[in-house]
Amino acid sequence: MATIINEPSHTFNEYLLIPGYSSSQCVPANVSLRTPLVKYRRGEECPIIMNIPMVSAIMQSVSGDKLAVALATEGGVSFIYGSQSVEDEAAMVRRAKDYKAGFVTSDSNLSPDATLADVLALKERTGHSTVAVTEDGTAEGRLVGIVTSRDYRVSRMGPDTPVRSFMTPFEKLVWAKEGTSLREANDIIWEHKLNSLPLIDEAGRLCCFVFRKDYENHKQNPNELLDAHKRYVVGAGINTRDYETRVPALLEAGADVLCIDSSEGFSDWQKFTLAWIREKYGDSVKVGAGNVVDGKGFRFLADCGADFVKVGIGGGSICITRETKGIGRGQATALIEVCAERDKYFEETGVYVPVCSDGGIVYDHHITLALAMGADFVMLGRYFARFDESPTTKVNINGTYYKEYWGEGSARARNWQRYDLGGDKKLSFEEGVDSYVPYAGTLKDNVAMTLSKVRSTMCNCGALSIPELQEKAVLTLVSATSIVEGGAHDVIQKDTSAVIK
Repeated sequence: MATIINEPSHTFNEYLLIPGYSSSQCVPANVSLRTPLVKYRRGEECPIIMNIPMVSAIMQSVSGDKLAVALATEGGVSFIYGSQSVEDEAAMVRRAKDYKAGFVTSDSNLSPDATLADVLALKERTGHSTVAVTEDGTAEGRLVGIVTSRDYRVSRMGPDTPVRSFMTPFEKLVWAKEGTSLREANDIIWEHKLNSLPLIDEAGRLCCFVFRKDYENHKQNPNELLDAHKRYVVGAGINTRDYETRVPALLEAGADVLCIDSSEGFSDWQKFTLAWIREKYGDSVKVGAGNVVDGKGFRFLADCGADFVKVGIGGGSICITRETKGIGRGQATALIEVCAERDKYFEETGVYVPVCSDGGIVYDHHITLALAMGADFVMLGRYFARFDESPTTKVNINGTYYKEYWGEGSARARNWQRYDLGGDKKLSFEEGVDSYVPYAGTLKDNVAMTLSKVRSTMCNCGALSIPELQEKAVLTLVSATSIVEGGAHDVIQKDTSAVIK
């Protein structure tokens, strides 16, 4: 008969942290949330360290290039979804990498024969107000002028007004030669009070732009996660079918770290994928794997060469895997067991393989619980889907704004590769739903609030870093009655939703 585990598996909501001694140094401003993203050996420094313990899920409704930029700005990593063509995913990675290179390839280009209507349409599509005017309308053409929002007035100009009549012509531009350093370019921008500086080659062809706002953004975002070339760190999802073509394309586009997107990772398919990557690239390519829910699954993937391991099956808010297939495990129990195996593996081999908790996060404090239980970082889907930067549509339903959110196992996503069991290339039944989540505004504001709660709770536990939290944290299981007690009860709450005028 089957092996029976008689102890029930638990979720985050069934645990609380018991406060510990807090010294006078335990204030949120002193808390560090730096955490390793990929494996490293004892005594060595981790190749990629995040400044916050948050990554975004490999989902169509969550992780596009805009969210990748926004999350890296705050210190985390987004894994751009892989359930699209290789070319489209690589293009998303490339856009995210180019966004904060200091030297930015122009994505807003027109010819002198274009019209004001073309300028407005381009601005609507890209969101950028600086348009390069080149002879052939391409990003590599000979620069003949620039158009910004200060060069036209929609109320006084017809939509068919040609660009050449209102652009700032080349002879009036301040520009620099290709090869100018970023420091020199920023000095020119400040000296001439510019918003942007075009760099051109010897033939007058546009190479790139340097923008004032990038310098200012860098000063305003000290936690931003950058690579050695001052570009944002960007992740990308892969599957166990087309990795031989997808992986090279993503690496060429600049992806810093990859992750196998699969509902269940304890399989030969992930072993084959990891083996191919290691044979072709060695350890130079960083790739995570998963998902697993026990120590055996962790050790299997660690031995296969995974750079980090994701934990969680069926705990996502849009996942119905447990309902349709009857597999999974309570997220807290799964995480505790896997992290114990991670620590054992580290003692035996000297290799530390970070653990990512994927799913089961309902409230902000669940992030702190996951970290205390041993997770190095958490992967979030619904959380990020609510923000302006997610790639979904904002809709108004009965006066309230929502954003669309669907699972990779839903009919809408058609991501059969994520649930691949080696059979036909099809999705036989759904393991995810199509839904809405309440719109929550910008990523920056929400992440700041969430992490302020995490830091505050860590101080309550007397911890100023994630490793210290894991060492000092004391967790207690709670009863169903105490869960009710933990919220507002036995009072009539005031209605604070009404606007007071």
